[in-house]
Amino acid sequence: MTLNNQILNTEILKILQTINCRGNLIDLSVPKVMGIINVTPDSFYDGGKTFSEKEILTQTEKMLSEGATFLDIGGYSTRPGAEEISEKEEIRRVVEAIESILKNFPQALISVDTFRSEVAKKAVAAGATMVNDVSGGTLDAEMYRTVSKLKVPYILMHMRGTPITMTKLTDYENITIDVIKDLSHKIALARAEGINDIIDDPGFGFAKTRQQGFQMLNNLELFQNLQIPILVGISRKSMVYKTLETSAENALNGTTSLNTIALLKGASILRVHDVKEAVECVKLWCEVFGVSYEAGNQSKKQ
Repeated sequence: MTLNNQILNTEILKILQTINCRGNLIDLSVPKVMGIINVTPDSFYDGGKTFSEKEILTQTEKMLSEGATFLDIGGYSTRPGAEEISEKEEIRRVVEAIESILKNFPQALISVDTFRSEVAKKAVAAGATMVNDVSGGTLDAEMYRTVSKLKVPYILMHMRGTPITMTKLTDYENITIDVIKDLSHKIALARAEGINDIIDDPGFGFAKTRQQGFQMLNNLELFQNLQIPILVGISRKSMVYKTLETSAENALNGTTSLNTIALLKGASILRVHDVKEAVECVKLWCEVFGVSYEAGNQSKKQ
């Protein structure tokens, strides 16, 4: 994509890139950063690191001070081979975290990372302002209807199967086209249920091989044809650290490199473990394209 085309696409998409979070109109034409807070003992990178209230609040303060617009709270690890937990336990984990965060940081905009509609319902009741569904509605038939009633933005991710079976479901004719078609179908279903604010996530690492992940990233600008904001979550994933023959702990530089590419190809939200470095990517992106970072981070009340 040429520089002129990137600028043109940015201008065209501005009108489509505003979401309503608890009465705050968030402008995604200037990319935003979503910080990951996993309240699980077994996530692939940070399992157990933010499991106590003190650790959750410490991480929250750090991420907000570094420029995170959103915090994504997950109580169920979706890494391959992760232990399945009950709905009741997932609700306990995320609700306790959300309530604690909002008690201490009342302006925080929280996304709940879940594929269960009942968890989404309880999390929003506790103060979450967005639902991030890794299954895109395929693992809970009530998810679209629930999100519509909750009137919150919905992150619709592409995945095949379940976290247990997804690694065996990577047979695509054309990874980019097949994922876009599937997302387009699910977006139409979500719209039909009355969900207004939808963000698409291509689902890097979910039912995709490393090579397929890089193919999608190379063609990420094509996802703009869905005419909704794009979220990219590649932070410290195996497509980074296995390619570089290192570990998740040593994959920050690789993650930052791919996040920069994602921004240049149209990503509106970077979902990351390391907020400071991702925000720096966004600030440099703003300088390249002559956009005001500060102006783009002034939310407006509806």
